[in-house]
Amino acid sequence: MKVTDHITNAKDTLVSFEILPPLKGKGIHNLFKHLDPLMECKPSFINVTYHRSEHVFKKNTDGTFTKVIVRKRPGTESICAAIMNKYNVDTVPHLICGGFSINETEDALINLHYLGIDNVLVLRGDAAKMSQPLNRSRAGINMQVTY
Repeated sequence: MKVTDHITNAKDTLVSFEILPPLKGKGIHNLFKHLDPLMECKPSFINVTYHRSEHVFKKNTDGTFTKVIVRKRPGTESICAAIMNKYNVDTVPHLICGGFSINETEDALINLHYLGIDNVLVLRGDAAKMSQPLNRSRAGINMQVTY
């Protein structure tokens, strides 16, 4: 069900949670351990945040540097699907457009659609550390995606 339907059909106060994906190396079971007691509140939906990848520069043996992408948290898409399947509750993945190309954004939307996730919170996102502020036209925010 879409979040807008939850809101429209609500006869009482709605409850929802926002969670961070676990750090890389932590299993989904650790997340479930924290969600299990919260499910007694019968949330209408659960938001799952997304954090852009960062980069670091690793020094090579010849003195040059190589830019390496660092991703601290696993995919929001798969975590949303796991939560939906385990708890039968709607999820709302956050999708950050800043730092994504139009193709990467479209791929994420296609994956979410394939997984049966029809709620998305689309955000510009913060600028990457040590970068210039995001520019709407440079970030490709003015786009339209249809199925």
